[in-house]
Amino acid sequence: MLTQSESELSSRALLVRFAWSLFALAVVLAIGTVGYRFVGHHQYSWVDCFYMTFITIATIGYGEIIDLSNNPGGRLFTIAIAFTGIGVSTYIMSTVVAYLVEGRINEILWRRRMDKHIHKLRQHYIICGIGRVGHNIANELSTTKRPYIVIDEDMKIIDAHLERHPDAVYLQGDGSDDDVLIKAHIDTALGVFAVTGDDSKNLLITITAKQINPAVRVVARCHEVRNIGKVRKAGADAIVSPDFTGGLRMASAMIRPHVVSFLDEMLKSDDSLRVEEIVVPSGFPATTVAELKRAGRDYILLALREEAHWHFNPPEEKLIHPGHTLIVMTTPAGRKQLENAAGWM
Repeated sequence: MLTQSESELSSRALLVRFAWSLFALAVVLAIGTVGYRFVGHHQYSWVDCFYMTFITIATIGYGEIIDLSNNPGGRLFTIAIAFTGIGVSTYIMSTVVAYLVEGRINEILWRRRMDKHIHKLRQHYIICGIGRVGHNIANELSTTKRPYIVIDEDMKIIDAHLERHPDAVYLQGDGSDDDVLIKAHIDTALGVFAVTGDDSKNLLITITAKQINPAVRVVARCHEVRNIGKVRKAGADAIVSPDFTGGLRMASAMIRPHVVSFLDEMLKSDDSLRVEEIVVPSGFPATTVAELKRAGRDYILLALREEAHWHFNPPEEKLIHPGHTLIVMTTPAGRKQLENAAGWM
């Protein structure tokens, strides 16, 4: 199956072939025009010579404009021009047909491959709006090995994202449209990011997502602080205001620089080290913190949330029950190891 980048390279190669074939045809026409000028002993005009070359290549069969009845050399020259010119013309036509057909076939294959990926999506995230914020969200999901699908109305913006993530799954459409979200399998999604540049659009996405799947978690972007209450009432589980958050980040960089530096370095690490949260599933047998730690060494348990209470650096005899939330520092591989050890996902 061709990828989108491979499809573009194939189309570009066809265009190069078409350009060279046109150049070859122009050379044949030039040689034929000059040749007939000499064959006719300069008795015919350049237009007559070009016309003779053209009807020979095009196999129109209007008759010989230049008399070759007693000119064997001229007839052999005509045979050579006809053979070469007809071959080049046929090649041009085949290239045009191949470009049209292959472009359409590649588009169909790419769309079918994309639909196949979308159909397989489970426990994924939906990013509605793949601008600067959405692109950074996608980078984080890719780094931490989490499946996601991108939704945006502007194909140019999607193409810009595909340049860095050629295997990204996407849908072109309106994220507030029921049909688009249903096609993105919102029924099996873990969360929806409403991160377009328009607060009103993010509000609609939140309402639509919650109407289709009330259990899905929605994180919405909100530029105007005065709109936060409206988005929250619409059902958003978390709201992020870039201006507000940016102000807090700048304050933190001033008064607690080492903490900010630590978090920055963690996000930049080659091992994709992250602080993750994992909810203990139902049916999980009571297990002590010590037993959980022995299950793997690729994660560090930082805290445990029990209902409304936090247990930071919980003691090893502390029992872990279904419904508890574990806060761990780990890599994507360590997260999977912890989930598999406890029978999650």
